[in-house]
Amino acid sequence: MTQTGIKTLRDSAAMRWIALLLLALAMFCAYIFMDILSPIKDLMESTRGWDSNAFGTMQGAETFLNVFVFFLIFAGIILDKMGVRFTAVLSGAVMLAGGLIKFYAVSPAFDGTSLQAWFTTHLNHIPVFEQLGVSPFYEGMPASAKLAAFGFMIFGCGAEMAGITVSRGIVKWFKGRETALAMGSEMALARLGVATCMIFSPYFAKLGGEVHVENSVKFGVVLLCIALIMFVTYFFMDKKLDSQTGEAEEKDDPFKISDIGKILSSLGFWLVALLCVLYYSAIFPFQKYAVNMLQCNLTLTEADPNSFWGGDSVTIIQYVVMLLVAVCAFASNFSKKKGLKFGLMAIAVIALVVYCYMGYMRGTAETIFAVFPLLAVAITPILGNYVDHKGKAASMLMIGSILLVICHLTFAFILPMCKGSAVGGTVVAYVTILVLGASFSLVPAALWPSVPKLVDEKIIGSAYALIFWIQNIGLWLFPLLIGKVLESSNATNQAVIDAKAAIDAGQSGILVPYDYKWALVMLACLGVAALVIGVYLKAVDKKKGLGLEEPNIKG
Repeated sequence: MTQTGIKTLRDSAAMRWIALLLLALAMFCAYIFMDILSPIKDLMESTRGWDSNAFGTMQGAETFLNVFVFFLIFAGIILDKMGVRFTAVLSGAVMLAGGLIKFYAVSPAFDGTSLQAWFTTHLNHIPVFEQLGVSPFYEGMPASAKLAAFGFMIFGCGAEMAGITVSRGIVKWFKGRETALAMGSEMALARLGVATCMIFSPYFAKLGGEVHVENSVKFGVVLLCIALIMFVTYFFMDKKLDSQTGEAEEKDDPFKISDIGKILSSLGFWLVALLCVLYYSAIFPFQKYAVNMLQCNLTLTEADPNSFWGGDSVTIIQYVVMLLVAVCAFASNFSKKKGLKFGLMAIAVIALVVYCYMGYMRGTAETIFAVFPLLAVAITPILGNYVDHKGKAASMLMIGSILLVICHLTFAFILPMCKGSAVGGTVVAYVTILVLGASFSLVPAALWPSVPKLVDEKIIGSAYALIFWIQNIGLWLFPLLIGKVLESSNATNQAVIDAKAAIDAGQSGILVPYDYKWALVMLACLGVAALVIGVYLKAVDKKKGLGLEEPNIKG
């Protein structure tokens, strides 16, 4: 309520959730572009010559400027000084610029140009970064991968700026209300972008019966345009809120470098930040390789292109079924009538079974992995609501870490044992992917709403920026490490050697059968480390009274 007793937009539940929807839709589009090439790694290798090293280096480049040029730190300062709405629009514009560069890099228009020749002969040796082993380019890296990496760096600056801006925007609109539920719901919707990407990226790449990988990126660029529109719409909504409350978008107390020292002196902040980097490093880099991992471990028979299961229409139908699962599962959390609540849950379960059956019949790894966020959509609001009213955020993070370890070890050791059994392998894959998605949902519901408990409100933007910066170190490092582990651990794998030779000889449609075991063990170790940090965080919270186990809504 304002001083005059007039309700503000923030006091209206409907307007709060509309603001959240605008932010979530923008992040939904960003998530799609973030992984737009992940489900077609095999096509990038067979059509563009990107081996796992080039693919991993390009994927890791997304966070390079954020980490090594400290762009995320500057983004946090911009956010604290300029406010949510300015930073939101800026992040949308930066994402779009990077997306356009990446699209040009993978398109035929880049082939044979002087720019391609320049990238071929340059950026092979980057002083200092190369000596430190952190260069985003290397000698022999395809020119298209280099330019795509450069565009992805620009996109990454905008995407991570958008991430901290959305978190700050949710705190602004929901503080003292359903903060965890709002953050969990935003991430649940945004992560539907992962499923959307997995379903439609291969669809557009193979549309018309020929492989055109640039069509997938074009699809992503269109969505980035929509994300920018969402942020612009939010700009005017947020401006209206400030005019009602009398709050200034720029803070009266300006940001000072000493504020960063206040954040870094908090033990709770460091534990949350470490948990974040360990946990996210075991998830996001994995997403970039997950489809290829399934292709290498499952016995799949892709449906005949002339049949219903191999046609274009089934892609749309399966996506509609996926949306039915997500909408019914999400809506069931907000239904106060038991009959309607259980009815929606029943529809969601039935639709999920239908979705999984369709994925099996289509025989493609990307449609199987697309199930990843669906269970998360169902339970994230439940978890967020629980944290809001009951607390236990630190305990949830520990549970999430345990599930993470179990899932990666299952992929590493149990899934390969099912190779040869199409049904058995697919069932194991579906169950493990769903549980991994559920594990992932614990983080936005429990971790992000805890940050306002650790720092002053004035520097929340900078706190989120520092956490995202630390997180980005892992998001840069582990896609690159996974690629290097795959290449080194498969260096003597004769099947891999033969497949690469066939690709070099000009054969198309070749899948390189990588062994992912050691890469997955590496990710499982991250989960173990996260669990240790989680146990320590809970002990520190109990000793120092940080309030992480307490509910967000008092009384």
